[in-house]
Amino acid sequence: MSDDKHPSSAATSAGHSKFPLRRLVPLIIVVAASAAVFAMGWQRQLSFESLVRHHEALRAFIAAHEVSALVAYVALYISVAALSIPVGVFLTMTAGILFGAVLGGAASVVGATIGAICIFLIAKSAVGDYLVRRAGPLAQKLARGFRADAFSYLLFLRLVPIFPFWIVNLVPALVGVKLATFAAATALGVIPATFVFAFVGQGLDSAIAAQQAAYQSCLAAARPDCRLAFHINAALTPELLAALAALGVLALVPVLVRRLRARSPAPVHADHA
Repeated sequence: MSDDKHPSSAATSAGHSKFPLRRLVPLIIVVAASAAVFAMGWQRQLSFESLVRHHEALRAFIAAHEVSALVAYVALYISVAALSIPVGVFLTMTAGILFGAVLGGAASVVGATIGAICIFLIAKSAVGDYLVRRAGPLAQKLARGFRADAFSYLLFLRLVPIFPFWIVNLVPALVGVKLATFAAATALGVIPATFVFAFVGQGLDSAIAAQQAAYQSCLAAARPDCRLAFHINAALTPELLAALAALGVLALVPVLVRRLRARSPAPVHADHA
């Protein structure tokens, strides 16, 4: 009897441990596409130098085809976020420059959220559930702790833009966070920083125009040292980063309150009988 049972249980165990490699196909495609982008150097085209060089042409196109330009921008942002290319801040500031702070910020929120959801779903369907099941006791305990307060943790990670966007997309997928929680925290969490950078971009529009004029004058003079010296670091001031970090800390307050309540001793009720 035991001999018949043993092969069956072994086969069941082998069936559970077998990983269907076809689940990795979408993730492999994304990784390959991202590697191709970096290998070809296409990400370097998304720079303030390129923006300044094509500023007038972009302005003219947007004036004639605003809806098409906005759709193309959102599609670009989705692709960049899904491929984990670290140019989100640049794209958001560019949206502020080209579309204005409100419209550009809203378009950036939509693009960033949809792009994040895309890579989250791909990673979750590929390896997320499998890794959670195969993880050791400590990893499973950490995963359960993250899932218990997933919304607050994700909101904190989104509000503080010092964490790479792609890491914040992948970690929740690997520890089993629900899609609805991830999507809601992402959409809400990217709003403050996105509109801040869009407003900064709108304010830089005149500086971009001045840089373009200076650059064109340099080219007209046939000088060999013509370069666009504008850098994004000039906009990322310590005060701006500190304000965003403060918002992130506020997102953790519910978690801290819940932990303190859990550790506090239960009230003792006197027996009046």
